[in-house]
Amino acid sequence: MKSFFGLNLEELKSWCLSNDLPAYTAKQLRNWVWKHGVLDPEFMTNMSNKAKSAIQEHLTLYGSTVVTDQLASDGTQKLLTAWPKPDAGQSLPILDASRATECVMIPTETRRTACVSSQIGCPVGCKFCATGLGGHDGNLTAGQIVEQVHRLSHLGGGRITNLVFMGMGEPLANFQAVTDSIRLLHEPDAAGLGARRMTISTVGLPPAIRKLLDFEIPVKLALSLHAPTDDLRRELIPWAAYSTIDDLLDACAAWFDRTGREITLEYVLLAGVNDQPEHAHALVDVVRRLRGSVNLLRWNEVEGLPFQRPSDEAVIRFQSVLKQNNINTIIRKSRGRDIAAACGQLKHESKHST
Repeated sequence: MKSFFGLNLEELKSWCLSNDLPAYTAKQLRNWVWKHGVLDPEFMTNMSNKAKSAIQEHLTLYGSTVVTDQLASDGTQKLLTAWPKPDAGQSLPILDASRATECVMIPTETRRTACVSSQIGCPVGCKFCATGLGGHDGNLTAGQIVEQVHRLSHLGGGRITNLVFMGMGEPLANFQAVTDSIRLLHEPDAAGLGARRMTISTVGLPPAIRKLLDFEIPVKLALSLHAPTDDLRRELIPWAAYSTIDDLLDACAAWFDRTGREITLEYVLLAGVNDQPEHAHALVDVVRRLRGSVNLLRWNEVEGLPFQRPSDEAVIRFQSVLKQNNINTIIRKSRGRDIAAACGQLKHESKHST
């Protein structure tokens, strides 16, 4: 069976024609699924019985199942979804609760942001992040990424307005599926998300960033820096051994030249590790080399990891150094901490879902 969420409009039209259905059935189906949130063909009232049967027999709408659905005190909502085993020999998907990912809907007064996963677990293994603790169990497909956005968009409260690839996994290590999913979500009769409303967050893979230069949809780019020197960065991020900060800045400069999009540098503050004034001054030297701004994030607690959340005083002191040097910076508010939905807290919860 084909995944509905993995098909662009032209592919969906071809699917309709191959099943002896009119091409316009594709737009009818998208309208029901994306605009009205209807996934049962029996309730698609303007569809022919033939179309309903073909959809039920040959097209997968939701391929995952929700294991848990949690709502935080600040309105943030987190879904843990299980994905099928990647067994091409099965005529029907077999859900495997150990192959689970988390995605998050973050509401504000003006936005509803979907934070989605691109991989099951994460291969990067950042020392302060929960996601890599369970290892890496594979990539998600473009359709599975899009499916997360659809699930989050129909939790109530209005359509998704923004998308960030800041969930589980390193997006640029699953380059094809991530860029394909962006194309799908950019289509007007799907999610209809504009380029400026979609952000790829990467730990920094210079070849993949350069490959992104040829991507036709100029999304926004966020670089997870987290340290101002190569030595400290390699202590915190194992994959930093494969590239230097200079390499990353060169790739990001090429990105800015190509797209005109300023880079956002993400910097998680760890008490006593990377949050001292000398780290702030070193970060100033880094940021001055590119067109960008800095998002400061307090570390969010992860059980079993040997780090501490910095004090408000330390965070403000760090930000003050940046501001005094005319660096555009904000302190990002942690959302969904009480349900472990904040940055760095998403994890592969296989033990809780088997």
